Amino acid sequence: MKSILNIGQSKLIFVENFILGTTYRSIDSLYKKDQGKVAFTAPSNIALVKYWGKRPVQLPENASLSFTLSECRTETSITYKRRKDKGVGFSIAFLFEGEPKLSFEPKIHTFFDRIAPYCLFLNDFEFIINSKNTFPHSSGIASSASGMSALAMCLVEIENELGGSLSAEERIEKASFLARLGSGSACRSIEGPITIWGKHQKIKGSSDEFAVPFEHEIASVFKNYQDTVLLIDKGEKQVSSTVGHNLMHGHPFAKTRFEQANANLDKLSSVLQNGDIAQFIEIVESEALTLHAMMMTSLPYFILMKPNTLEMINSIWNYRKETGVPVCFTLDAGANVHVLYPEKDKEAVLAFIEAELAEKCQNRQYICDYLGIGIKKM
Repeated sequence: MKSILNIGQSKLIFVENFILGTTYRSIDSLYKKDQGKVAFTAPSNIALVKYWGKRPVQLPENASLSFTLSECRTETSITYKRRKDKGVGFSIAFLFEGEPKLSFEPKIHTFFDRIAPYCLFLNDFEFIINSKNTFPHSSGIASSASGMSALAMCLVEIENELGGSLSAEERIEKASFLARLGSGSACRSIEGPITIWGKHQKIKGSSDEFAVPFEHEIASVFKNYQDTVLLIDKGEKQVSSTVGHNLMHGHPFAKTRFEQANANLDKLSSVLQNGDIAQFIEIVESEALTLHAMMMTSLPYFILMKPNTLEMINSIWNYRKETGVPVCFTLDAGANVHVLYPEKDKEAVLAFIEAELAEKCQNRQYICDYLGIGIKKM
């Protein structure tokens, strides 16, 4: 989609991938505001069809599909003020739950460096970013998706307040584009309840540059689907996702894996519409195990699952076989287990989790979540 961003008399033309089509010159005199504050809350998400492997810059090797969550969210506000003396670099202060978090500032600066060609006001203002999570800090839930999507949406809103004229739809698309440059999966958290990131020949409008919402009506069984996250290991991963993605370069099974993921997304698209929950379970669990199989067969190889991860998987399989309750699991790039099930089975599944699985969680901790609608203005 071609977009035109008007700031006063200046036009910054973005083509489909948002690369500037005109030379930018200072627009200092055209800003409509000298200071302000914006705030958004954004959810995390859990991929059902995984992406593992990317190419520069932050582009996926295969398409992925995710459930947008509801309760696991990051709340971010940005106070911005016109800089009196523009120096070299950006003026950023980052606070987590009201306290300075200096260790995170380099990540924010790297993010600003990446998005500077698409947010031309960044050097002209000083920013105070205040962020907090609705879920426990270091709980084992990846906060990069929720954090970067909230931050990206705040910056797009600031641009709009300064005089931008992107439509609401274009602002959402741009926020997803920017969020991707901070954390790949973050682009899937802007909208909900189901989003797709990555170019797929059978998904209209799909793109490697930003995520798009699932365009079809989903079967009733998948509406308000539940996701209970079992917190097995809250420590730092021994191998980061960035390193893991890079190990797909030259991986002997990479090409086949990318083809498998795209084929599974096509199948899952149909399943989400026709309500075939048995096939849903088969695809989702296979995707989770394949993701970890790619880690175990890379060079160097590594294992992120823990003994309790495998015990929980076996317990879920046994419970499903014995009761017929259509509960299944998925995994992210870590040890924690996401337990997925229809809302109608919530009482039974939570009783099962409390009786058999909670004891395998750190401090018996788990988080109950469900499908959400994406980002919200605060």
